[in-house]
Amino acid sequence: MTDQTTFMRREVAEIPQAVARLFEQSDAALKAAGEALRQADPRLIVTIARGSSDQVATLFKYAVEIETGIPVASVGPSIASVYGAKLKIDGGAAIAVSQSGQSPDILAAMKVAGEGGALTVAMTNDPHSPLAQGVAHAIDIAAGPEKSVAATKTFVSSAAAALGLLAHWRKDEALLRALYDLPQALEKALTCDWQAFGDAIGDQSSLFVLGRGPSFAISGETALKFKETCGVHAESYSAAEVMHGPMAIVTKGFPVLALSTPDQAEPFVVDAADALADKGAAVFAASGKVKTAQSLPVARTGHPLTDTLSLVTSFYSFAENFARARGLDPDQPPHLRKVTETR
Repeated sequence: MTDQTTFMRREVAEIPQAVARLFEQSDAALKAAGEALRQADPRLIVTIARGSSDQVATLFKYAVEIETGIPVASVGPSIASVYGAKLKIDGGAAIAVSQSGQSPDILAAMKVAGEGGALTVAMTNDPHSPLAQGVAHAIDIAAGPEKSVAATKTFVSSAAAALGLLAHWRKDEALLRALYDLPQALEKALTCDWQAFGDAIGDQSSLFVLGRGPSFAISGETALKFKETCGVHAESYSAAEVMHGPMAIVTKGFPVLALSTPDQAEPFVVDAADALADKGAAVFAASGKVKTAQSLPVARTGHPLTDTLSLVTSFYSFAENFARARGLDPDQPPHLRKVTETR
C-alpha cells in the first residue's frame, strides 16, 4: 500500500526530534556566538531574513528588546542587492536567518553589514552554504532535509536557535532549561486538537490571526502558512491594532485566531479576543483566560518565550489536517518552490 502521509505531516511530527538535534549538535556554536555578543556588547542589532525566517527574526527582536533593552531592526535585504547601499553598523551586530543560506539578497546584505563593522551571525540549515561560510559565527540548526515547500521544522529549529543565542548571550539559565526541555513539551503540542477552529472557518476564505509581543511573530507565521498551505487569506495583526481599522470588516461568524503566551501581553490579547467575540466573530484563543471567545488547548513549556514554539507546533499540525480537508496538497502550494533566490 502506498504511504499517503504528506511530507508536511512527517516533518511536523519530527519537530521535537529536530529541536533535540539542534541542542545536541550546535549548542557549543550557540554558546560561542553568545559569548561573542557578550564581548561585543552591541548597542544595535539588525536582522536580515525573508518569509518564515523573517518571522523568526521578529521573535528574536521581541525577545532581545524585552530581555536587554537593545533595539533590534529588520534590514531590507534589497538595500544592498538592489540599491547598492552600505550599512554603518560599527559596534553593532547583524543576525541572518535563512534555511538554505543561498539567497543572493541575504548574502549581499550580510556582506555589507560585516563590512560596515557588525559582528555577523547566521542561522541556517546548511552549514556549507555561502551564508554560513561568510559570517563570523554560523549556527547549524540541524533540522535535517525538509521536502515540503512549507517550512515547519526548520522554522521551529531556527526560532529555538535564536532563543538559544539569546540565552547563552545573557547567561539566562531559566530560558536555557526551557529550551533543553522543549522537545518533550513539543511532543505534547502535537497532540493539541484545534479542529474546532477549522470547523468555525468552514468554507470562508478570510480570517484574522492576533498576537502581541513575541506571539505577534507567531501570528505572522500562522497567517503566512494559512495562505501557503490552506488557500485562506489570513492577516496577522497586533491585538492592539486590530481594534482600529481592521475591525470594520469583522462580521458575524468571521474567524479569528488569537495567540498568546502567559506573559504581560496576555491580558491585552484576551481583551481583544473577547471584544471581537462580543461583536459576533468566531474567536478561538490559545488562552484559558478568555470569557466570550473559545479556548484552544495548549502545551505550556515553562517559559513564555518557548511557549511561542509550542503554539506554532500545534498550529502546524492543525494546518496540515485543514489543508487536506479542503482537498489541497500542503506539499505543493501553487506557484511556490522550496528555495527562493531573490535579488
